[in-house]
Amino acid sequence: MAIDTQKFKDKIEHQTPNINLVPLLDVIFTIMIFLLVVLSQHPGETQLDDYSPEQVSAKPTSSTGDSEYYLLPLNGLKTVTVNGADKSSMIRHGSIAVHTRVMDEGQIVMDSSTGTITITAPPDLVDVAVKAPVMN
Repeated sequence: MAIDTQKFKDKIEHQTPNINLVPLLDVIFTIMIFLLVVLSQHPGETQLDDYSPEQVSAKPTSSTGDSEYYLLPLNGLKTVTVNGADKSSMIRHGSIAVHTRVMDEGQIVMDSSTGTITITAPPDLVDVAVKAPVMN
């Protein structure tokens, strides 16, 4: 009995490959759903109860002193403006002293790329908003 190999070769030559992408899409969507669920849990957030008040806030507490001014250092500080007025003459060693009420009630924009600090102070604090820091 002879085996007809020519018929088998013809059958293979006329077939086109068929790739089914449905299982691949199922796997991709399953991985995407898994990642969305895992990343939505926010494991990187920490409890603030684990830190002392000094670590949570950069503002001095009552036990650190009664200073009316905060020292704001900025690498390469060149200009300081308060409500549009130039106060650059008060810069000492790349820092400026800013009144505590200006920190609480005003707005301070620090730009290290240009070396500028722009301060919007309440109207009653414009004259005392900044001063030259005292270096010991």
